[in-house]
Amino acid sequence: MSRPWPVWAAFLIVHAIVAAAGWLLPSQPMGDVVLVYQPWAQAALGGDAIVGITESWVYPQLALPPMLAAHAIAVPFVPLLGGPGAYLVGWALLVTACDALGLTLLLRGRGPRRLAAAWFWVAALLLLGPIAMYRIDAITVPLALAGGLWLASHPRLGAAALAVGAWVKIWPGALLVAAIAAGRRGRELAVTAAAVTAAIAATLLALGAGERLFGFVTAQTDRGLQIEAVAATPFLWAAVAGDAKIEYSFDILTFQIDADGAAAVAAVTTPAMVIAVAGILILGALRARRGAAWTHLLPPLALALVAALIVTNRVGSPQFTTWLIVPAMLWIVFDHTRAHTTTALVLLVCALTFCIYPLTYDGLLAAHPVPVLLLTVRNAMLVVTLVVAVHAVLRTATTRR
Repeated sequence: MSRPWPVWAAFLIVHAIVAAAGWLLPSQPMGDVVLVYQPWAQAALGGDAIVGITESWVYPQLALPPMLAAHAIAVPFVPLLGGPGAYLVGWALLVTACDALGLTLLLRGRGPRRLAAAWFWVAALLLLGPIAMYRIDAITVPLALAGGLWLASHPRLGAAALAVGAWVKIWPGALLVAAIAAGRRGRELAVTAAAVTAAIAATLLALGAGERLFGFVTAQTDRGLQIEAVAATPFLWAAVAGDAKIEYSFDILTFQIDADGAAAVAAVTTPAMVIAVAGILILGALRARRGAAWTHLLPPLALALVAALIVTNRVGSPQFTTWLIVPAMLWIVFDHTRAHTTTALVLLVCALTFCIYPLTYDGLLAAHPVPVLLLTVRNAMLVVTLVVAVHAVLRTATTRR
């Protein structure tokens, strides 16, 4: 286990298992790929609407290139599997290739910490199941990992990678903000990220994005309370008792809570997120000013920010669990002696998420008690992860009392 080849073997085997499981398990865990991503890609390639450019989109605009890349990879498989099946294979191969690049970068730095982080990644993928591969979030995991590792050795490159990642799915920006707050070359990181963001925005405007440039932000403002969100937990138990309903929103393609007070709770989540993120950043900046080591402060600070984005979110999509994987891996690499509790929590959250989606998701939609209990425990573990990460930030050693 001290050599890299066993982890590479496990890495490839687990990707094959998880990719195949998407075809076999209930609730269509790979559904978004063929029902949403493929039509978006085909429309753009066929000269129709280009999401994020000619029409508003729920994702940042750089989420489209991976969907187009999967379409190109799928072409040789079309005669054998047909369009949808070929696209699924193309997507799985794309994710595996991106993860392989991330693992290569991780293992370039020899040592037991990096091997331990690699084994953790393999375990997290296996425990989380198909949702770890068949969502756009899967593309951001190796990109965020590369950016996080480069922050220590090539800060500008790391900041650029995380800025690009934030234009695929917003969450890698949390790692960048955490690095800036942690105080090591913060101004340089901020300037680099701003320059990359300006270049991307200018390109998108030149392509005709116009007022749709930040449509992925405004598109979220009208969303209701999604059933997997932490704040929706009490309403799910109300649904078990028959006092609330679970309804499907065709506007945003997700299941939401329909109950008295649900809209008010959903409205509160956004200011709660702002307060939580601001509080965590201030706490991290204060620890940095007191002399906390950057490598010891960044991982818990990044995990706390990512966990706060999930816990205070009105959306609770199962793929959000992938966001926790990279901060946990960075924690193992940079400060392994304090990483045991949080890595165990992240693996537990991955396993519970898999038990909910896709294994018992049909029962959750019907408000059956067992799936609701599983989701309640999972959401509680998310809150515990947030608390543990914040506590670790507070306990990070400083040079001054």
